[in-house]
Amino acid sequence: MNNPQTDTQQKILDAAIDVFAEKGYHDARVDEIVDVSKTSKGAVYFYFPSKQDIFLAIVDKFARMLEERLKPAISQEAHGVERVSIALQVCLKTFEQYRSLAKVFLVQAAGLGVVFEDKQIEIHNRFARLIRQQLDVAVAEGDIPPIDTEVAAYVWMGAIYDMVIRWVRTGQPEPSRIFPTLQVMLLRSIGVSEERIQALRVTTPI
Repeated sequence: MNNPQTDTQQKILDAAIDVFAEKGYHDARVDEIVDVSKTSKGAVYFYFPSKQDIFLAIVDKFARMLEERLKPAISQEAHGVERVSIALQVCLKTFEQYRSLAKVFLVQAAGLGVVFEDKQIEIHNRFARLIRQQLDVAVAEGDIPPIDTEVAAYVWMGAIYDMVIRWVRTGQPEPSRIFPTLQVMLLRSIGVSEERIQALRVTTPI
């Protein structure tokens, strides 16, 4: 059975994603979100007291969705190297499927002030920890040589972030083109053997 409150909130957030992605945070107006969502200004302010609250809820929504996709995909793989490889694939697939949401999450939040930047850093750190955990497993299993997995995780995050930002802004290169090269370069950066890399390229197509 549908929950009317949840449905209304979802309509508002879906509309806000489109408005923010098209106009940017500063130029977006709550009235536009009301119009696109086909709700009312009272409903919007009931669930979200300010435009900032709407924006932060969208960022949380995207991060939660990405995490919900990553964890089960990772858990299906037996080894750390396979887990970090599949995590990269899931991230790029999710960004490709939800480009407008990715634009709000990755592009619009930049430079909007301390509250937004703190939220972005919090989520960035959360996913870096997830990558680090799988790199730690790979080191413990002997799949990769001992490395500073915390630094490596942030290097991975930076590479993924830069490539996705470029795609979100320009449309090029597409995730299906990004994945093969990025996968090889990132796996090489942590010392995965060429034989293992080739095997992973066959088993984890995007």
